[in-house]
Amino acid sequence: MSIAVLKPGLQTTVQSRPRRGMRHLGVPASGAADPLSLALANRLLGNDWDAPALELTLLGPDLRFDVACCFALAGAPFAATLNGAAIVCHQVQRAVAGDLLVTGSAQVGARAYLAIAGGIVADEVLGSASTYLPAGLGGYRGRALEKGDELSFVPREVPDLATPEEFRPTLLTSWALRSCVSFETPQLSGAGIGQLFDTNWTVSRRADRMGMLLEGPTLEVLSGGRMPSSAVFPGTVQCPEDGAPFILAVDAGTTGGYPRIAQLARVDRHLLGQVRPGDHLRLLLREPQAAVESLHAKLAYWRPWLPDIESILC
Repeated sequence: MSIAVLKPGLQTTVQSRPRRGMRHLGVPASGAADPLSLALANRLLGNDWDAPALELTLLGPDLRFDVACCFALAGAPFAATLNGAAIVCHQVQRAVAGDLLVTGSAQVGARAYLAIAGGIVADEVLGSASTYLPAGLGGYRGRALEKGDELSFVPREVPDLATPEEFRPTLLTSWALRSCVSFETPQLSGAGIGQLFDTNWTVSRRADRMGMLLEGPTLEVLSGGRMPSSAVFPGTVQCPEDGAPFILAVDAGTTGGYPRIAQLARVDRHLLGQVRPGDHLRLLLREPQAAVESLHAKLAYWRPWLPDIESILC
């Protein structure tokens, strides 16, 4: 049973849960850039939250279903049609053999997730079926989809279901992400710390699953922007010698040699997957305890619809 890829889109990959517990071995987390949206798509189909699904980036693929199946989209709203008829996110869709799904560009946000009832068959490597492009691990042959690829799945019928309105995230072009100071924040000048947290940064064209460069004032780093390599994580904000902050994302490595000037709080880290070039981004300074309290509040909000929310927003 398969889905044929007629056009691959800009960067369409198979994604699932992150790879956990191996950063000390140099294995990055990877996984869905926006795990909340992945979970929302799978929730509609009765899948586990981390069942392998397609991650669509900015411009989606054209697919042909070679067998009847149920599917769902969640995340950034893409212009999508099934046999020419418009379909919407956040509800179960049904296809029969020969149906054509065309996904255009994201209207706002960066990524959507196309889940299939039963999950897509994918290569599991080091505890996850997620594609890690830099090393060619997992997913579909360790790479983004290409024309002519065929995705396998085991079809399963599911009832009609739609995500309740209160659990449909609103996507924006301006983002305010809660953040805490990090190990080398004191290496910024006093003016630099103020600029870091008071600037409405613009996301540059250099933005992908590895991370995103912020455009705005040049920050002054007392160390000259260099230091011995140290541990970094998704959401770490680094500042190299040119003074331009760079936020690490899900595919970033495990160590880096630039000052770590901030760390996105776990409560908002999943939002990085929806930030796109040209968006505006502001870092909201929070004390660690306040960030923890915000996380607990978000977990409590989502738990009635996504019982595994603690694992999703890991």
